[in-house]
Amino acid sequence: MPRKPVQQQKSKINRVARLVKNLNGTENADDMMIELMNVLKETRDPPRVGAYYIFVYNAKTPNVRYDQNPLVAVTNVYKWGFRAFNYHWGEERQYTWDEVAGGMYEVYQEELSDLRRLPFGNIRLNT
Repeated sequence: MPRKPVQQQKSKINRVARLVKNLNGTENADDMMIELMNVLKETRDPPRVGAYYIFVYNAKTPNVRYDQNPLVAVTNVYKWGFRAFNYHWGEERQYTWDEVAGGMYEVYQEELSDLRRLPFGNIRLNT
């Protein structure tokens, strides 16, 4: 049976498993997010419907609760931004392009269960 091309093999590597293994229960959400961004690759492409991402988000609406470090599955992409299921909230939310701070980091499906166990969600109130 022929081997898969190298590009397909790379998508099966779980880049975040080491972080889960090294949890000690005292992690800060923002520190964990920095570690995740260091092991994941920032994408320059626009998000794709059906793909998973993490990114830093700073809401613009006053007095709204938001997740500064979301883990999402993108459901729709628009000119103004995108809608996505946020795993930290357990519901669909919308995100505008201008409030995405920096880049987006695509997550492989094989990494999703580990990412859901990491304490990097940061629910904040925009004051």
